[in-house]
Amino acid sequence: KGAVNFEFRKFSPHIMSLCLTYNVNLSLSTRTTARALREIHQVDISHVMVSKYAKTAAALVKPFVDNFDYKPTKYLAADETYIKVKGVRHYVWFIMDAIKKSILGYQVSDSRDIGPCILAMRMAFDKFKEFPGKALKFIADGYPVYNLAKQLFALKNMDFELTQVIGLTNDDPVSTEYRWLKQIIERLNRTFKFSYQKTNGYGSGQGSNTHVALFVAYYNFMRPHTYSYWEPLNPIPELEALPNMPAKWQKLIELSQQFILENQSA
Repeated sequence: KGAVNFEFRKFSPHIMSLCLTYNVNLSLSTRTTARALREIHQVDISHVMVSKYAKTAAALVKPFVDNFDYKPTKYLAADETYIKVKGVRHYVWFIMDAIKKSILGYQVSDSRDIGPCILAMRMAFDKFKEFPGKALKFIADGYPVYNLAKQLFALKNMDFELTQVIGLTNDDPVSTEYRWLKQIIERLNRTFKFSYQKTNGYGSGQGSNTHVALFVAYYNFMRPHTYSYWEPLNPIPELEALPNMPAKWQKLIELSQQFILENQSA
């Protein structure tokens, strides 16, 4: 809903990718993005059109991002953070590879119960070609739903090692050993919140899903990280050959379209 096709009667692929660069990479709101294009590039575009470009791009890149072969390690970290949608508290669940730093699972929900937690965990577990079982170290906070989710996955022969790091100080041996893994997912939450706060909350559930999907795509494939010596976490040769971010967004959308077409024909 609200997406457009990419025929570009008035604008061009470059204008669309400029919108994504300002909106996602630089964490500008749709109104500020439209203002930047008008005042910097002399492109008279509305914030509604910027939003439509973002929705369409999110719908296209999500299958590619969710099905990419991340080759995850056996250390996952999970956490949830709150957002506002139309002034009502919602939650974003993130599950990341604590060693390689890629986001493997994510979910936006209006409640902090076990359902969205399981969906995010399932998305992360699907990245394994063969589930590692008890060799998998899953790090989370003391919220009870993670323990409940572990029991449900165990019924499906997907048991794993859950470690819950409780509190803010290392008052027990478990916290002392695994605190650094919990801090990694907390750092991801701070990075996400920086991009979220510029939006002053989301105007719809679809807007929150769009922003989170584009954030994950940028974080996993285009954002430079200190961990990888200021290179993307998951290098793609087709993107590395391009000189700037607008061109990289166009290429990522093209690769995503090819992925969708290949799966439809298969």
